[in-house]
Amino acid sequence: MKKIFVVIALSSVMFACNNKAKEEAALKQQQAEKQLAIKAVKDSLRLDSFKKAEVAKVEQEKEAKHQAELAAARRAGANSSRSYARSGGSSSGAYGGTQPTAKKKGWSDAAKGAVIGGAAGAVGGALIDKKKGRGAIIGGLVGAGGGYLIGRGEDRKSGRVQPKN
Repeated sequence: MKKIFVVIALSSVMFACNNKAKEEAALKQQQAEKQLAIKAVKDSLRLDSFKKAEVAKVEQEKEAKHQAELAAARRAGANSSRSYARSGGSSSGAYGGTQPTAKKKGWSDAAKGAVIGGAAGAVGGALIDKKKGRGAIIGGLVGAGGGYLIGRGEDRKSGRVQPKN
């Protein structure tokens, strides 16, 4: 009877250990598949963005070619009207019409937020903590970080900074 209990106990322990190993292997397999799927999605997003950039480049080239043709036609028309009328003509249409947008100058909202938050945090930290130097430093760092994050969000909304993908 004792031998039967020992055999049953040992066999149940072996089956229990074997089951967990199979479950862990299956779990690792699922995680690996999930990581591969995530990687595939990220890669496809990158490829998609490259395709969009190529399409935009082709469209820009077509637009530039079209603008050059219009400018040549305007010059040809302006030359013929000058020979008859000698009125001077207009040369403003020779460059297309769209001007490239200039980059924004000055401080970004993130920089402004960091400075304002740092100053406010330093004042608040100095008032709260009994050791004024330590409180001002800690408050300044925390305030600058918070102000930067808030300003960065505003920059994303305004279009100054591109949002994360």
